Amino acid sequence: MNFLHSMERWGDTHHPKWLDFIRMLLGIFLFIRGVEFINNMDQLSALMAKSEFFGSMSLGVLAHYVVFAHIVGGALIAFGLLTRLACLVQMPILLGAVFFVNADAGFLSPNEGLWLSILVLALLIFFLVSGSGPISVDEQMRRQPERERGRG
Repeated sequence: MNFLHSMERWGDTHHPKWLDFIRMLLGIFLFIRGVEFINNMDQLSALMAKSEFFGSMSLGVLAHYVVFAHIVGGALIAFGLLTRLACLVQMPILLGAVFFVNADAGFLSPNEGLWLSILVLALLIFFLVSGSGPISVDEQMRRQPERERGRG
């Protein structure tokens, strides 16, 4: 527990404001990706079906989890609300995309889907550690008790 608190404290104190715009772009990207998956649910299921790893799982339930996590998690990340939790929920999806769906073509092939998945996964790991930053709903909620104490 001490490690988690120290990681959270470090992330909150070492987070420049310009990183918040990258966090917002990541959240918007994930949100849009979730909407695209809704519009192409058959293609998403087919993409997961071609991977042998998902063979025994219900692909319909898994596809709905991916869509829900991308839309809700993307919005949370964009607004900076429960950012670490939203990143944690996204990570299994991106790990699956990197290792089971996109990696079939190989790491050295010109597969932009694989490299995009790796980049998004790296950003999710970064924001899992660093948190939401100063321009976020989390920060506004954290400062609210300080403002109320100053008035009272």
